[in-house]
Amino acid sequence: MTESLASAASPLPTAAEATPDGFRTMMRSFPTGVGVVTSVDGDGVPRGMTCSSVCSVSLDPPTLLVCLRAGSPTLAAVLDRGGFTVNLLHESAREAAELFASGNPDRFDLLPWEQDPDASGPHLVRDAHTVADCTVALTQTVGDHVTVFGRPRRIVRHRVQAPLVYGLRQFRAWSGS
Repeated sequence: MTESLASAASPLPTAAEATPDGFRTMMRSFPTGVGVVTSVDGDGVPRGMTCSSVCSVSLDPPTLLVCLRAGSPTLAAVLDRGGFTVNLLHESAREAAELFASGNPDRFDLLPWEQDPDASGPHLVRDAHTVADCTVALTQTVGDHVTVFGRPRRIVRHRVQAPLVYGLRQFRAWSGS
């Protein structure tokens, strides 16, 4: 007589109701790349925020998504302009990630950036390994964030360098080994 796998395995842990704190703890253990989403508001003021919620959606047509906090000046600029830039940060750009997560109103005065006429938002030329200028294709409000679907119009590779990742409340360089 053979024992079933279910009875031979350890008992399943007790499930708890999903709460914001429990969800946050779960997501901290899922490392992700780090980007800074930028745009320019109606007065020409650059806006930007650190974003680890960047995801590929479709190859045809090329589409990605970013999740931005509802009510943020960056989201307002993205929606007003109808476009945004995703700056994918490289392994040496932890300072930029922390600066754009801090809410410091002078963040664009503290690091180099450029914006040419074809850009949707500022390019963080020192801190991004790759930049995508996107047009807003769709938005969807979910809880306290807005998912913004973007269609990249242009992709600029600034340097070949390992990406910055975030997980367990820490920034780390990608380890290729």
